[in-house]
Amino acid sequence: MVNEKMYGLGSARSAIRELFEFGKRRAAEIGADKVYDFSLGNPSVEPPKEVNEAIVSILKEFGSKDVHGYSSAQGFLSTRKAVADKLNRENNTNISPDYIYMTAGAAAGLCIAVRALNEDKDEFIILAPYFPEYKVFIEAQGAKVVEVPCDASLNIDVKAFAAAITKNTKGVIINSPNNPSGKVYDQKTIKAICDILESKSKEFGSPIFVISDEPYRELVYSNTILPSILSMYDNTIICYSYSKSLSIPGDRIGYLAVSDRCYGKDKVYAAINGAGRALGYVCAPTLFQLVIERCIDAKTNIFDYDKNRTLLYENLTNIGYDCLKPDGAFYLFVKSLEKDSIAFCERAKNSGILIVPSDSFGVKGYARIAYCVDYNTIERSLPAFKELFDSYKK
Repeated sequence: MVNEKMYGLGSARSAIRELFEFGKRRAAEIGADKVYDFSLGNPSVEPPKEVNEAIVSILKEFGSKDVHGYSSAQGFLSTRKAVADKLNRENNTNISPDYIYMTAGAAAGLCIAVRALNEDKDEFIILAPYFPEYKVFIEAQGAKVVEVPCDASLNIDVKAFAAAITKNTKGVIINSPNNPSGKVYDQKTIKAICDILESKSKEFGSPIFVISDEPYRELVYSNTILPSILSMYDNTIICYSYSKSLSIPGDRIGYLAVSDRCYGKDKVYAAINGAGRALGYVCAPTLFQLVIERCIDAKTNIFDYDKNRTLLYENLTNIGYDCLKPDGAFYLFVKSLEKDSIAFCERAKNSGILIVPSDSFGVKGYARIAYCVDYNTIERSLPAFKELFDSYKK
């Protein structure tokens, strides 16, 4: 009667969404002040003032037809030019607006990219820890997922990565700053990955593409340097979303960018247009295309996230938790207090703490804490984290 695989996806939420929905039910039962929901990566800071100013200005200046009507399938030329100009300034590239495709967020971009590249029996590598929906996106486009485990420090295991590449490898998704760990992969690691891909592409006689998923690109702390994959590897497709950088996740706006040095870039971009057409991902929201065009250099308030990061990390480590200090994004990975991280996260619920077990991210023994919440939520949660820690001493 229906597609069983789609039925399975639709009848069971992801672990993150399931926890988020549980939190809403639990808050209604015992009070929101007793529930500390760290489940969802939903930005807690206000959008930059430029965003609301742009919305008001656009509504005053444009007719409703221009604001709410269709753009070209791949997006307004003026918006694509603004995106291309920014990428070129920051990455020393020469990308034309004709290689930018506006999307309804990063999820649409990832699906389009995989669909555009996938041929019969193609494989796409994902690097643990990874955003779990990668598997859904890849398999939904008819391709095969190949998971590469991380090393003990949650870095990319370069040797395991090299060993996973076969003649059927079409691409690899790289996500840095990383969801769920908050890690930024350093220059040495990214260069090693690029060198391996270049070598393997020559060995097998066909290009291997990097799909660089970069929704957290602007969320980098302290003096951490974020390597530019676009500058380092020719066959790169950028998948970007403004959900985090402008705090507008519900407005669903992002883009795909094909490197100006990409092998067969004209054909790749045409395939992206074709995939967007086939999937129905054409004409990204027009109002917000115009908004980001005017807000192309606007920045989110990363200082509030940094305050949250410092408060959470320092207090949890003082309590006795083993935490990985994030370099970017707004997630903290904490070591489970028992071998089974799912059981650990279930036990955390007894203290009102909602955190996501690492199993669905391709790693065992950790939990993800999304600290994109109000500062006082973290402050109020600290006694609960202490209670949880002490419960393991009994």
